[in-house]
Amino acid sequence: MIPGITGSRLAVDGHEVWGPSPRALGRAIGTFARSVKALQVPEDIGDEHPGDGVVPVGVVPSVHAIPGLWSPVEGYTDLLGWLERTFTLRRASADGPPDAPVNLIDFPYDWRLSCRYNAGRLAVRIDEVLGRWRASAPERAEAKVRLICHSMGGLVARYWVECLGGAEVTRQLITLGTPHRGSIGALESLVNGHRIGFRRLAVDLTSFSRSLPSLHQLVPVYACIETGDGLRYPRELTTALEGVDADLLADAYRFHEEIRTAATNRLGAGGSDRLCLPVVGVRQPTTTTAVVEDGRLRLLETIEGTNEGGDGRVPRFSAYPTELSLDDTVTARSSFAHHGAIQNHTGVREDLFDWLSPVPKVYRGSLPAHPLSVRVPEYLAADDVLRVEAEPATAQEGADELAVMATITAEDGTPTAARTLRNLGGGRYDAGFTDLSPGAYKVSVHAAGDDPAMAVTALTIIIEGDE
Repeated sequence: MIPGITGSRLAVDGHEVWGPSPRALGRAIGTFARSVKALQVPEDIGDEHPGDGVVPVGVVPSVHAIPGLWSPVEGYTDLLGWLERTFTLRRASADGPPDAPVNLIDFPYDWRLSCRYNAGRLAVRIDEVLGRWRASAPERAEAKVRLICHSMGGLVARYWVECLGGAEVTRQLITLGTPHRGSIGALESLVNGHRIGFRRLAVDLTSFSRSLPSLHQLVPVYACIETGDGLRYPRELTTALEGVDADLLADAYRFHEEIRTAATNRLGAGGSDRLCLPVVGVRQPTTTTAVVEDGRLRLLETIEGTNEGGDGRVPRFSAYPTELSLDDTVTARSSFAHHGAIQNHTGVREDLFDWLSPVPKVYRGSLPAHPLSVRVPEYLAADDVLRVEAEPATAQEGADELAVMATITAEDGTPTAARTLRNLGGGRYDAGFTDLSPGAYKVSVHAAGDDPAMAVTALTIIIEGDE
């Protein structure tokens, strides 16, 4: 699980400088503001670490925000807890051995730095934990990773998957509100800057924001500046956009181009176009474009006169990876959640359950794992054998090795007979029932491992033999 920008706790020499605890957001912002000069990234840092002692120490547990940099975001402990409770997953224990094999890992990172740098750190981390997991049991030797990423975390993961060879060991990359094509809010932070006041403290965060390679990598790569000559790309107007580092902006565009080119090449080599599964925010008021007025940006919620909507931070179309068609409603899932809460939204949890369940679990109201095709005669003489035949309705591994149950129930609801059908081989099953009195019967058939409530039901009527 990879959080978004500002979603990782940061520390220097063991002292946390960013990482709000519950109900401590105001104090955290104040603490961060006092540390901001020390945390500003030097010019020309590129894809390296500045060597300033800042290290990520965990994911942020509760609501967090830096005014002017990014919108408020809920924490990630609830998502991790839900994953652990819902699936066969376990996290590292604080008092357990550090080399214990685990299969639920959070990846905090220094969100100030380039997504390329953090993708490199992700590669190291995955090599470590995946190798340990594969070596822990023979049946895990071919294990792969599934990445669940919020916001900018999706860009970190995308670079690792597409550009650093991660696709070879990736089963799924799920992105929640990731600005695959950028967010106008990031450009607004760079151009307009921001000064926060906290009680008697007033700190200008503009220089800090403008120093971040990561924030530049969130700038739109679509044409988003309205001019008299139509929409223009931010990289075309750097002289008109005060405060934007032209070199960082150009490098950010190359970052996105590297991902797009690598994804195109992977698809051309036969790779899946559904490796990246996006959850796309919809129907929330979302700024999409801007006009330049007196060196500042005035944000708009339309693009060429159309309100596309989004999750309040990322436009709907921007949450799609570039290789995915915008009319693909099968691969992409929609959510009405706001950007900062999308990772904890109930509807998104349902999407995650669908994607992450390796074999459908059986719940009342869910589809059966082994749906069956059932044949019974509609009418039958009392002295004939009621023959019940079943076959798998879909071609699934193991469908020819099922225990198939059939239950005969009288019209008044009284169970009359129940039996396991004979396996005839090739996915065919049958059984014969005798000594049934005249009347109407319900024949229910299901695989033994499925919920009986999801049985296939057919009706038969037994008539007196001499009629």
